[in-house]
Amino acid sequence: MTAWVEPVTLVRGPVRLEPLSLDHAEGLAAAAADGELWKLWVTSVPDPGDERAYIETALRMRTEGHRLAFAVIDNGSGQVIGSTSYHDIVPAIRRLEIGYTWYAKRCQRTAVNSTCKWLLMQHAFETLGAQLVGWRTDGQNFASQAAIERLGARKDGVLRHHALRRDGTVRDTVMYSMTPGEWPEARTRLERALTTPR
Repeated sequence: MTAWVEPVTLVRGPVRLEPLSLDHAEGLAAAAADGELWKLWVTSVPDPGDERAYIETALRMRTEGHRLAFAVIDNGSGQVIGSTSYHDIVPAIRRLEIGYTWYAKRCQRTAVNSTCKWLLMQHAFETLGAQLVGWRTDGQNFASQAAIERLGARKDGVLRHHALRRDGTVRDTVMYSMTPGEWPEARTRLERALTTPR
């Protein structure tokens, strides 16, 4: 792990992000089973029985210094409800991306995603001093693109024929980013979303 992005636990309201470990394997399996998320070709969810390998891969990437994966925990129940990561970490230019994100079906379209994004963006910009936070998503995942745009991220462009999907097809990747100067407005927007009753 680099000296710039170190393991940390982030908490706000009902959500806790803690560094992913092998202790989370059973919880990841239960979260992924809620909605059989491994059937979705746009997610990075582990297949049934592959949770340990999924975590070991994330831990290897952490050791190599380019990913810090988190378990997303429901503070009330203590249950794992998903996972998210900092990835493509480049300390020399203070750049990182947020991704590898998925949630149990019961937590989708709730405040969980907005809370996680607030935690990760606030830590990146205000504690780590990131000069750019990025996102990438499948060119066919229009819901994800809309969610990233709602954060206030700017669309940088499309990398055509860029990466394999779970089903073996090749996707175009849509790239987004945000700079420190754009964060205050995005933070205000997220705060409003998190404090306004749904």
